[in-house]
Amino acid sequence: MSELVLALLAGGGVGLALGGLGGGGSVLAVPPLIYLLGFSPVAATTASLIIVAATSISSLVAHARDGNVRWRAGLLFAAAGIVPAMLGGLAAGRIPAPVLTVAFSVIAALAAWRMLRPSRPTDSPVRPARAAGAGAGLGAVTGVLGVGGGFLAVPALVGVVGLRMKAAVGTSLLVIIINSLAALATRTGTADGLDWAVITPFAGAAILGAWDGKRLAAKISGNRLQHVFAYVLLAVAAFMLLDSLI
Repeated sequence: MSELVLALLAGGGVGLALGGLGGGGSVLAVPPLIYLLGFSPVAATTASLIIVAATSISSLVAHARDGNVRWRAGLLFAAAGIVPAMLGGLAAGRIPAPVLTVAFSVIAALAAWRMLRPSRPTDSPVRPARAAGAGAGLGAVTGVLGVGGGFLAVPALVGVVGLRMKAAVGTSLLVIIINSLAALATRTGTADGLDWAVITPFAGAAILGAWDGKRLAAKISGNRLQHVFAYVLLAVAAFMLLDSLI
């Protein structure tokens, strides 16, 4: 199967996850970039940030049009993650590839666990320190591993900030964009070996898939959609962990 076809198929899956769930797409982007398209772990995480940022911008427009983006809450949450994302981006190029792969598999498993056990809105008051801590942690993960962090942002926006699920999904896209761009700002040294002939169609398919994902989410139970992606992520995490240890 040609690289172009693989890039289009993988991009479509990433877009479906981002558009339908507001998270999980970036975690799905890195494995095919490494195992199917020949990227190194560092190059794959950098390419993932580019793909996810472009896709999230497209998805954000649709969610904003439906009134599901809480701009102030999203900007404040993301602001706490900008510096950690930049520092994480600087550190990523210095981490050995096997360590990066193991760390990524752990994050993928955590993402699956989060999807299988979705957070619920809480009536407790919002604690600024807790929200800032969650935002900073999310930024660090984005910077180091090249994941947008929507799978962590959505539960945090629901459980810590107190947003409803639809608003959390839409607002998480704003957080993903800001964190991804902050991380990319310090990853310029890892962009030299990127294959744009693969990244461009991958990103294009992801953008189209995100619109389909949003429509799919309106027709299928959110829990069912989350469970499907969760089991896919668990399989991906197990494969990457075994591959890095063998």
